[in-house]
Amino acid sequence: MRLVWQLAAVAAVSLIGSQAVAAVQDNPWLTLALGLLTSVLAILAYGWVVRRTEKRSPVEIAREGAAAATGRGTLLGVALFGAVIIGIALLGGYEIHGLGSVTGAVGLFGFMAAASVTEELLFRGVLFRIIEERTGTWIALALTGALFGLAHVFNPNAGLWGALAIAITGGGMLAAAYIATRNLWLPIGLHFGWNFAAAGIFSTEVSGNNTPQGLLDATSSGPVLITGGDFGPEGSLYTVLFCTLMTVAFLWLAHRRGHMVPRRRRADRVAAATTLPQ
Repeated sequence: MRLVWQLAAVAAVSLIGSQAVAAVQDNPWLTLALGLLTSVLAILAYGWVVRRTEKRSPVEIAREGAAAATGRGTLLGVALFGAVIIGIALLGGYEIHGLGSVTGAVGLFGFMAAASVTEELLFRGVLFRIIEERTGTWIALALTGALFGLAHVFNPNAGLWGALAIAITGGGMLAAAYIATRNLWLPIGLHFGWNFAAAGIFSTEVSGNNTPQGLLDATSSGPVLITGGDFGPEGSLYTVLFCTLMTVAFLWLAHRRGHMVPRRRRADRVAAATTLPQ
């Protein structure tokens, strides 16, 4: 039941926020403000519902160290996407023509902030965390990665390959970032840095969503497996390769820190489900 309540609380903020942002998308400054407001409200809603349903402090969104962890994640996301773009450009698949839209980048900053925060709260904060408690790390990683891919399958220009790439890269890497740190700030920053670099800086498509132009005036062309085609660089083999390597690195770090949760046997799950709080 707590999973339902937590999903409902964050999803409600996400839905209302996304509709508000969509209504003012022609005004970049309002888009920025409403995107950041949605992010803050989603975090507050998550913290409130976790306290009510689990009777604990939501340490995964603790304010101590939040700015530093989010900043590190953002820099890592920008650098990772930059490496993908460099790889594509070296094969002639990406070309910069000049300066694009500064105000467009401002609006995308707010839009991507809201998207990264709400998606991380839903998929890693609620779904992964609670499923992991019952099944262990590996099963939760596979299940929530698949769900993350399915959530993008109906995006414009997505298709099966786009959803599979998102499941492997975003679903796997972002969950691994949470496992390694056991807080949501690093994956939030990583998610935001990746998305903002893709749309707000390099002006490429993000998950096939017909993303507005960002800071650079640029075009992509060439083989779909290299550029990602209409879905954007998230469908590129470069992305699959680099994000898979990053996922392995995070999981290695999680193992070293003792953060991996073993698979629970059926008897243990039944005992946990029937044990009354003292």
